[in-house]
Amino acid sequence: MKKISHLQVFSAFASRNYTLYFFGRAVSQFGTWMQRTAVVWVVYSITHSAFMLGLTVFAELFPSFLFSIPGGIAADRYNRYTIIKITQVTSMVQAVLLAVLVITGHAQVWVILVLSVLLGIINAFDIPARQALVHDVVDSPADLPNALSLTTATASLAQLLGPALSGIVLSAFGAGVCFLLNAASFGGVILSILFMKLPSYQPKTVQKHVWDEFVEGLIYVLNTPEIGLVILMLALMSLLVIPYNTVLPVFAKVIFRGDASTFGYINSFVGIGAVTGTIFLASQKGGTHLKRILFVSALLLGAGLICFSQINIFAAAMPFAALAGFGAIAQYTASSIIAQSESAPAMRGRVIGILLMALFGMAPLGSLLVGAVSQQIGAPATVLAQGIIAVIIALVFIRFLTRPVKKVDAD
Repeated sequence: MKKISHLQVFSAFASRNYTLYFFGRAVSQFGTWMQRTAVVWVVYSITHSAFMLGLTVFAELFPSFLFSIPGGIAADRYNRYTIIKITQVTSMVQAVLLAVLVITGHAQVWVILVLSVLLGIINAFDIPARQALVHDVVDSPADLPNALSLTTATASLAQLLGPALSGIVLSAFGAGVCFLLNAASFGGVILSILFMKLPSYQPKTVQKHVWDEFVEGLIYVLNTPEIGLVILMLALMSLLVIPYNTVLPVFAKVIFRGDASTFGYINSFVGIGAVTGTIFLASQKGGTHLKRILFVSALLLGAGLICFSQINIFAAAMPFAALAGFGAIAQYTASSIIAQSESAPAMRGRVIGILLMALFGMAPLGSLLVGAVSQQIGAPATVLAQGIIAVIIALVFIRFLTRPVKKVDAD
């Protein structure tokens, strides 16, 4: 690992704890994408409704929005390692319950939605703790942007491989096996934490009321335009553009006349673009103008969606699915790096919580909107409109995103 860490794109691997964190999280994210793919396919197979696809995504993401601020405060207040252990165990239980219901033939849509809500609540506490933990496991502050990019790359790689494998497993063994594999994957994070060499946890003795800490964090973001405007742009993209993946099962089954494997392959091409985007960001040196990357990635996302929506030949559409994946992940990764790098250490957990509010608050509402609109005008017209909106949002923020910025230290 030390030889690999000499390369700019892998410099964060010089930290032993981060290396363990990276691989443990990669395994977990792989299983997560397998489960997400299986859940939406099961729901669509039962209901054949684009609106129900949106409702399924809403059921998982909206609770994450509601509890993201308490989750961010918990990441600032309490032992992040303990929080992650608890969330991984409870996520494992949720996946096992899904598997049991599907394998025994008792999978009803309302039960799947309830379990999705449970997972959303768990993620509200898990994600801020895991993202804030990156700062604790990286030895050198100079490696922090690289670590954040590589951390996002784990999710992108899982988005590439997870849905493809999920499609194969769905066809051969059924959704229940996908859920069982996801349950097993949470052990990766637990094992990685157990093998880390961690300093003894020092409890914080001075704690404010939860509401006071939330208000303090919100005021901090509002008074820091470099963070606040980035989060605002992410919120708009999450509401109106990024939920395009809600109707991908419709493209797989109706537009391309395929099956579960086709759905998996579409997600995998989106993942190819996402992996390319995260590797690109991870390879950037300190001082890179990340806001300009935000601007360009929004344009690429829009162009990818516009072209993808108008092509009904599977092979011809896939490069544009990859382009959309590149733009979408670059949006989130660059926004996350900017928000975490610009924030004060004492505010980092709350800034992450507010960032997740923008993502998890808007994305589920967007999924409902996309599902409802698609039911009326069709999936291709809906995705076309989303691509145009992405370009408009980029142009609205063009002055902020392209103006020169001063260099900021990673910590």
